[in-house]
Amino acid sequence: MQLEKYSVGVGDRFGRQAEAQLQAFQTAAAQGVIIVPVWNKSNREHHLIGSEPIAVRRAADAAIQAVGWAHSYYVDADHIGLKTVDRFITACDFFTIDVADDIGKPPAPGAVKAFMRRHPELEGDVEIPGMERPIPCARADAEQAASKFLRAIEEAGRVYRRIGAAKAEDSFIAELSMDETDRSQTPLELLIILAAIADENIPIQTLAPKFTGRFNKGVDYVGDVIRFEREFNDDLCVIRHAIRQYRLPANLKLSVHSGSDKFSLYKPIRDALKRHNAGLHLKTAGTTWLEELTGLAESGGDGLILAKQIYEQALAHLEELCAPYASVIDIDRKGLPSTTSVNGWTREQFVRALRHDPSDPQFNPSLRQLLHVGFKVAARLGSRYLQQLEACKPIIARNVTRNLLERHIRPLFLMIPLC
Repeated sequence: MQLEKYSVGVGDRFGRQAEAQLQAFQTAAAQGVIIVPVWNKSNREHHLIGSEPIAVRRAADAAIQAVGWAHSYYVDADHIGLKTVDRFITACDFFTIDVADDIGKPPAPGAVKAFMRRHPELEGDVEIPGMERPIPCARADAEQAASKFLRAIEEAGRVYRRIGAAKAEDSFIAELSMDETDRSQTPLELLIILAAIADENIPIQTLAPKFTGRFNKGVDYVGDVIRFEREFNDDLCVIRHAIRQYRLPANLKLSVHSGSDKFSLYKPIRDALKRHNAGLHLKTAGTTWLEELTGLAESGGDGLILAKQIYEQALAHLEELCAPYASVIDIDRKGLPSTTSVNGWTREQFVRALRHDPSDPQFNPSLRQLLHVGFKVAARLGSRYLQQLEACKPIIARNVTRNLLERHIRPLFLMIPLC
């Protein structure tokens, strides 16, 4: 199974928006660019919602049939490890192996020396085509990087083999996620990671490194865009070199996690993809849940009332909701409106505060981030929330499709032909 050049991870917390999401991909295909959808949901999200991986598969299959999608699609076991992978094996054909927790843990005795014996090419300056200057690689630096990452790659190998023991190796796609860590990986570290992946015989097709800057949930990138662009280009060069050097899959590409709403990065990413003729996997995840809320508020009446109540409960349980996402949200608590204020809002005021339009003076990024992690509130509402989604379905579907197409797919893949 080979992942296509361009793919987008789409979350669908409550399993009701797959058809609306697919309409965005249909439009892109009609304009000559095939981007394949990957429906992703993590073990944590399943736990909070009370769902099972098979529900994601069924929703995706039903949408494919209803819309008449003629291309590939996948279901992702998102951010899984050895303890959580088993429940996903039957339903999924894409596995995001998350080893961030093992980064920095000491490898087995002798592992670093054995790695260096296997890779004498990692001593001295390493010439990488496309990079402005060679990667300086003193033996001590290489050993330090290997010591930091080998344990994580060994764990990834164990997870991959666990999946491979239950499924045919040509029936699923493997991604390696290393983004949820404290700092970005250098080109030398990325090269050592890729060499270790090859040693473990993991045929990964996408790699999610940690990039410089902040990738907060549901809002734009916070950081130095020029530095990100340089780093992204270097990463593409390292991957292209490693494919040849270590015989990794030819379609190996970068994966950008928490990639939704990173509007300031889309042009630099698009330019880099065109320059290197490279692929991309972009994960948009929880954006669809926010479009459900936007659609509820825009519908007015009971939909608006429910949206306000969800905000009220999210504000009341702020600590609980934010704790698991502390590394990917920056909420100014003083900027959060009171429930009294929100209860007095019109539907236009609620929509303008929530919808990600940085040019709108009423847009409130703190409110948006709180609601992004507040899907647990809607999950507690159970059938009441799901019934309101059905009642407001046309408006919600329009928001879901427009968000995915106009804010993500078009600026990244359609504005300038990539190849």
